[in-house]
Amino acid sequence: MTPLTPPRTVLVTGSTDGLGRALAHRLAAEGATVLLHGRDQGKLDRTADSIAGAHGVARPVTLRADLADLDQVRALAAGVRATTDRLDALVNNAGVGAGEPDGRTRRTSVDGHELRFAVNHLAGFLLSLELLPLLRAGAPARIVNVASAGQEEVDFDDLMLERDYSGTSAYCRSKLAQIACGLELAARVPAAEVTVNSLHPSTYMPTKMVLQEIGYSIDSLEDGLAATHRLVTDAALAGVTGRYYDRLREARANRQAYDLRARAELWERSLKLVGHPGP
Repeated sequence: MTPLTPPRTVLVTGSTDGLGRALAHRLAAEGATVLLHGRDQGKLDRTADSIAGAHGVARPVTLRADLADLDQVRALAAGVRATTDRLDALVNNAGVGAGEPDGRTRRTSVDGHELRFAVNHLAGFLLSLELLPLLRAGAPARIVNVASAGQEEVDFDDLMLERDYSGTSAYCRSKLAQIACGLELAARVPAAEVTVNSLHPSTYMPTKMVLQEIGYSIDSLEDGLAATHRLVTDAALAGVTGRYYDRLREARANRQAYDLRARAELWERSLKLVGHPGP
């Protein structure tokens, strides 16, 4: 695999734990300028110090935001724009799982949206749109959505899962929404400017979210890191857009992601929910 050159600027959301932290370390070791995002400043500081110390690079910029608050997502984008005049890749990695540590009962975001839909889909959706001009300035650039093989069709009559709530269904629907709107964005933005791809990095990696909820892992963190790093850096994927990958292999997402009417409706409703006019 041939990495992209020259060293690039990459924003990794959820970069203080698990896959996001591992990816930030690897990119920094390769010479990238990594922008770190998290919701805990102490963890951000420790991660930044660790990267600087381990790789002999300048201490990365840290950006704190709770993605359950769309105003903080907008502030995060503004912070990125104030930090750099180009962005070569955005990795939408931060997310909420199906259960602990974020709870198994229905919860809502600051804006009143179902929590998993808000964090796993709407936050990355809005952040991608807010940063699209900056990504275009660094063209060719990439958006990588860290999604999941756990997918379930969105019910447009109950988008916020107010009936018969299940954390697993909420998670799977949010990940399908993330993938579907990624495909729609890819169809609306020239691949020569920005590519948009999604992936299931690995199954039950030993992350805090997985271990607290199910208590065991299946795939290694390195497996997920390799798959995600590939989408961010592999020169062979230049111009490849609108794809979904299962680890290293191109795959098909849930069929609703390819239903153009459903996808268009989800796109329009997501734009309305985040208050953005679109690209």
